[in-house]
Amino acid sequence: MDLDEFNSAVAAELRPTLLACCDVPAWADTVLAARPYPSIDAALRTAGTAANGFAADDVTRALAAHPRIGERAGGRSTEAAWSRREQSSVATDDATQEALLQGNRAYEERFDRVFLINAAGLDAATVLASLHRRLENDPESEAREVAGELRGIALRRLARVLEAEDALPQAEPLNGRQS
Repeated sequence: MDLDEFNSAVAAELRPTLLACCDVPAWADTVLAARPYPSIDAALRTAGTAANGFAADDVTRALAAHPRIGERAGGRSTEAAWSRREQSSVATDDATQEALLQGNRAYEERFDRVFLINAAGLDAATVLASLHRRLENDPESEAREVAGELRGIALRRLARVLEAEDALPQAEPLNGRQS
């Protein structure tokens, strides 16, 4: 859809698309309420600002819609299709798949949630390196990093909805580190 269609869509019909971008109702409502947008950049700025306010409960809810990294999302939902696309570069051999499985287990034991990374364009080695690095985070630092990753995914997906994925700003490193 283009920006004009996004701006003129019935909110009740557009809301599920926004929740597919990021399953945080307050975020979707903020993006909807700020319409009409004069530009795609303005829409992405509003969405990014709204995502900066993700609370712990928002992150927990949104994580439920994300499969483990290295696992292929099943189903026909928009979220599942986007997840498969985003993780497509994390192609793995058996040894790497096992390393991702072990890393996911260790992460879940340490932080009691799935490991989330904005995987679009990342290879398996980069994902594994980030997973291992983030296992060293304290819980508060990791919570901030997860929220940042979720924000990046939400913006990438919204840009895809607006057919403007190439309009995304480059991701800024979190905590001084690139993830």
